[in-house]
Amino acid sequence: MLRHIKGSDLFFPRILPLPAGNTTRVLQDKVQQLPLEIFICINVPVMTCFPSFFKKKGSPPTKRATEVDEVVSSVQNTNLYTYKELRIATENFNPANKVGEGGFGSVYKGVLKDGSVVAIKVLSADSRQGLREFLTEIKLIADIEHENLVKLYGCCVEEDHRILVYGYLKNNSLAQTLLGGGHSSIQFSWPTRCKICIGVAQGLAFLHEEVSPHIVHRDIKASNILLDENLMAKISDFGLAKLFPPNMTHISTRVAGTAGYLAPEYAIRGQLTRKADLYSFGVLILEIVCGRSNTNRRLPPEEQYLLERVWELHEKGELATLIDPSLHGDYDTEEACKYMKIGLLCTQDIPKLRPTMSTVVKMLTGEIDVNDYKISKPGLLAEFIAFRGSDKRKKANVSSTTGSAGSTKPGDDNLSSSSGMATSYATMTFNSIYDRSN
Repeated sequence: MLRHIKGSDLFFPRILPLPAGNTTRVLQDKVQQLPLEIFICINVPVMTCFPSFFKKKGSPPTKRATEVDEVVSSVQNTNLYTYKELRIATENFNPANKVGEGGFGSVYKGVLKDGSVVAIKVLSADSRQGLREFLTEIKLIADIEHENLVKLYGCCVEEDHRILVYGYLKNNSLAQTLLGGGHSSIQFSWPTRCKICIGVAQGLAFLHEEVSPHIVHRDIKASNILLDENLMAKISDFGLAKLFPPNMTHISTRVAGTAGYLAPEYAIRGQLTRKADLYSFGVLILEIVCGRSNTNRRLPPEEQYLLERVWELHEKGELATLIDPSLHGDYDTEEACKYMKIGLLCTQDIPKLRPTMSTVVKMLTGEIDVNDYKISKPGLLAEFIAFRGSDKRKKANVSSTTGSAGSTKPGDDNLSSSSGMATSYATMTFNSIYDRSN
């Protein structure tokens, strides 16, 4: 056996005298054990001296488990499922039952033991939606209910599994049906599109104005608008949502969302208000009316960005040319143009000029005349990116001429305004862009 290790004994363990008896047999046993014991003697102190090499990143498991338990126990209106239950419900997460997939993980259709058909959202280990976002989604949606919001049945937080269970919506999302580019059996008539727009607006108005504290969704987009069997729109995915106290003018936060739907003032400065959701909704309306995604790089350059194109043709008085041709002229042209104007009102460059969601609902339903409002130029993120790129090139030229006299570092995200004040720009975190094949 090995004696207690001290200082210089670290790499040179000594063998104590052998006990009396069959010394040959004992010696053989000791020789067989020696390499393993030497390995232990060498490596245990090394691991002790350098714990950072062997330590997992992130919060300690006990801390994470405690946080999860506290959140789940505080939620009164949701069920807690076991992993085994959900595995059985999805037939061992059979790929044939997979109905959706994204950066967060996969969504499966499942049948619970009581016969309920559900959508089971399984977050992957490397999901963009971390523990914080997962807990946020549980807390927010479990406590609110509206016909235009998805219904949360429950969750599973067993070991490393993070799973959300929602009511199943058979017609999937707008991104996959209307904008997906593939064949869809759903007929998106003009009345159906109006119904979807109004439904999303009502759901957002509820979050913005009727819930206290108010909720900013932060990721309104076509793939987060689900459709039930009656094509009623349901807002989903509250992982990025933020609570917005009534006395706050804005919240400074890490920028998260999806390219093409992000309000420029939020993407640039990280200052979040409810008007950021208005911008995203405005882009969504244009997609629904025009039947195409906000970005399609397969189109000619002047037509690739939907918002820019709509603004250009609005100024020319030619909005009607953008209405989805798959409608085959079966729509009210005046109403379709009105919806596009509402989209432009929601995406105006100055946030305070954008209407509230309750006002948007009234515009969509005809209670308020959109023509009573002046529409100003929309905020185009592409213009900011182009400006930022040219500004950096100018700085690079100045640096190459004057040497190191300036304080701006390569890759610095602080741009100087004409007044000499530094303006801080946030780092954008994009999820995905859905293009529609034409």
